[in-house]
Amino acid sequence: MNTNIDTSLPQPPKKKRLKGIIIFALIVAIYVWAFSGVPLASIQETAGQVLRSITNGLFHPDWDYVYLPDGEDLLRGLLDTLAIAVLGTFISAALCIPFAFWASNNMNRLRPVAGIGKFTLSFIRTFPELVLAILFIKAVGPGSFAGVLALGIHSIGMLGKLYSEAIETIDLGPTEALIASGASRFQVLWFAVIPQVIPAFISFALYRFEINIRSASILGIIGAGGIGTPLIFALNSRDWDRVGIILLGIIIMVIIIDAISGAIRKRIV
Repeated sequence: MNTNIDTSLPQPPKKKRLKGIIIFALIVAIYVWAFSGVPLASIQETAGQVLRSITNGLFHPDWDYVYLPDGEDLLRGLLDTLAIAVLGTFISAALCIPFAFWASNNMNRLRPVAGIGKFTLSFIRTFPELVLAILFIKAVGPGSFAGVLALGIHSIGMLGKLYSEAIETIDLGPTEALIASGASRFQVLWFAVIPQVIPAFISFALYRFEINIRSASILGIIGAGGIGTPLIFALNSRDWDRVGIILLGIIIMVIIIDAISGAIRKRIV
């Protein structure tokens, strides 16, 4: 009796192998097409020198700019950026709640109503923070207020979508029990829906706050306040030591905020 067992893996069929080759070829073609549009010839000859200057500024930052008693300094710029992110997140986290219930399928008897809410949130998300900041700068003038409005309005689209998805995953048992006992719609929302979604709402708001910290650092470049304003001035004047200390401050602030926010989210979730 032959006890030898063939343990070799079966060869894939020719159709699967051909399909894999076609997919690989398509991916390669897409990458070739994408990189073919990159104007490599437009890279300036001084790019290497500028890169070395920025790197040198990062390793030799202007520590005197950290605090200036009689002028704008790094600490004031970072605090301004932090304030823009906090206010923008607070505005969006509060205003997006009605949109979230509007876009939730299980909170609306008619599906088209929820569909309109989802479309509205998608429409709000189509406008980047920079575009909104430029519009608000024209409307209210340059400064931190324009940055707060830009972050607040843009964040409504993202947070509203996340909030609505959290609402759609709740357990409907408590709501049905309250409805059967004669509770009003407000009581159902307050006692059955809100307690289930509050942890997710706080977690999503903290996550959005982390994103807004990064966005607020950039908005100042176009005049919407924050640390981006002195950063663009330092770049234009080629003050690489000051660029280095500003970038170092942004990195440290983002790392600290991410660590604190992550720890809070772990406790909540």
